[in-house]
Amino acid sequence: MKKTLLAFLVLPFAQCAAFAQAPAPAPAPLVGDAAAGKAYWERKAPRAVDCENCHGPEGKGGFGPDLAGRGLSGAQVLRAVRRPWGVMPMFVGSQISQQEAYNLAAYFATLPKPTAPDDWNVSVPEGAPPGQVTMITMGCGQCHGENFNGPRNNMGAYNFNFDYFANLVYNHTTAMPQYRAEIGNNATNLDMGNFSRTRLTINQLRQIYFWARDEKGVRAPMGGQIAKGEPGPSGVTYPITITNNGVVGRGVIAQGLTVKINVPSGHNVVAATGPGYQGVAEGVATWRLPRSAPKDQDKLSITLNQPVTQAANFKGTITWASPGPKPGTGPNTDAANINGAPL
Repeated sequence: MKKTLLAFLVLPFAQCAAFAQAPAPAPAPLVGDAAAGKAYWERKAPRAVDCENCHGPEGKGGFGPDLAGRGLSGAQVLRAVRRPWGVMPMFVGSQISQQEAYNLAAYFATLPKPTAPDDWNVSVPEGAPPGQVTMITMGCGQCHGENFNGPRNNMGAYNFNFDYFANLVYNHTTAMPQYRAEIGNNATNLDMGNFSRTRLTINQLRQIYFWARDEKGVRAPMGGQIAKGEPGPSGVTYPITITNNGVVGRGVIAQGLTVKINVPSGHNVVAATGPGYQGVAEGVATWRLPRSAPKDQDKLSITLNQPVTQAANFKGTITWASPGPKPGTGPNTDAANINGAPL
């Protein structure tokens, strides 16, 4: 009887030990979804970064290597974005997850291997100064364009020094959200990863920074918005707001501004308000503003005889005389686009 009782007492402990020693089941292997990978590549998925600016449409290659039809595994794609071996920045999990890397690999497998890579998205202009050459050949220009518009805009908004700029480049995924919080920008998506100091050296970065700031010149952080039309007895009035988005005490003052709004075909301007209105010539309504300091807003409006449509909407631009490129660095092409009115 005692032996039987002892067996009943020992048996549960033996079973627990057996369960404790049993190996955990292996996780199911990740399987890539080609359709989801295509959506990520074409930036139709949340959080997607703009890979094709360097790797070309459909992964055909360009500034970066071709990816289509190479038989890359999900693990290889993940390794490349987490520990890149070229000048490509490192992307973190909030930008591209393990599953998204596998999805991209599945998408690349559906594409034919190209016979030759495409041209670079942005090429070095003839006669470009050394700083601009470095900016483009190190990959920055493939996303920011040959004139480095986005970073020069940030320089004009905040007037940061080189150390601040370097932190944005080398620690982008943590530094950019902090910068956005300082300037009141609520954007959450991060297109760029963290550049390596051994691939993009501090001296190369200095060359880029001082070319952008002292040769090309910072950009005024101007923005314009057309609001939804307001029907009235004489037509439909569209409010227009012109804003200097710089930080007070740090951002640049834009001077000699010109605001142009293209009047849609088949529409007539009934009235317009706002300082410096010049009238309509060849289908373009123009305002001239003397200056705009950080956080200044100018309120304009244009009244049309009929509402705009999806096919016939506004297009507009803001240009300014200064700040602008330094003498000898080419024409002043700096401008801010004004999107059409919401319908």
